Amino acid sequence: QVQLVESGGGLVQAGGSLRLSCTDVTRTFAYLPMGWFRQDPGKEREFVAAIAWHGARTYYADSLKGRFTISRDNAKSTVYLQMNSLKPEDTAVYYCAADPATTVTQDDYRYWGQGTQVTVSS
Repeated sequence: QVQLVESGGGLVQAGGSLRLSCTDVTRTFAYLPMGWFRQDPGKEREFVAAIAWHGARTYYADSLKGRFTISRDNAKSTVYLQMNSLKPEDTAVYYCAADPATTVTQDDYRYWGQGTQVTVSS
């Protein structure tokens, strides 16, 4: 059973950077596609980025390409989200997820972390 724990969120000024981490504490996710999603209160959860199990293929929301980078270290059972040039509209709770049911861009993953808050001040 995969158990995901996110970290790295916090408060940052606009233009700054954060790196989120998501670790499977059970160390069973090595062959699962992984994704990051975010949700602001009152809004629907939206796709941010995803990565194939081998790390060679990545996917991004069109609006975030060039600012966000997803990567993974299967030896550490960890997936990362590097976020640069942050904007106030990036403020949200960020969730990592494992094992998508359909496609990596849909939020029907089997396993989810508890989320980490990212707040970008103007």
